Amino acid sequence: MHSPTSTHMQDVKRLLRYLAGIVSQGVLLASSSAAELAAYYDSDWASCPTTRRSTTGYCVLLGKSPISWKAKKQSMVARSSAEAEYRAMALTTCEVTWIKSLLRIWASST
Repeated sequence: MHSPTSTHMQDVKRLLRYLAGIVSQGVLLASSSAAELAAYYDSDWASCPTTRRSTTGYCVLLGKSPISWKAKKQSMVARSSAEAEYRAMALTTCEVTWIKSLLRIWASST
């Protein structure tokens, strides 16, 4: 966010082209829900039969509206389901921390 590069600009353009192509689809943003941040995460330990890597997923809600979500294979093999869950929680915590900082910046600028 503080020092964007040309790669970041390419990613933004790709995202905008994607969004322009799916105008008829969307995410419902509820206007009547409270402005509370909630996050949910889960992992599926060793779900890939080939690599034995776990899959992590999370969803962050602002009120009743989803504002961020992700599902991906973890980069390393977890030795236990607890380790896979811990990695999922750490990834979700990073995302929530980033969103909170964005919301703070937005609130201070309005």
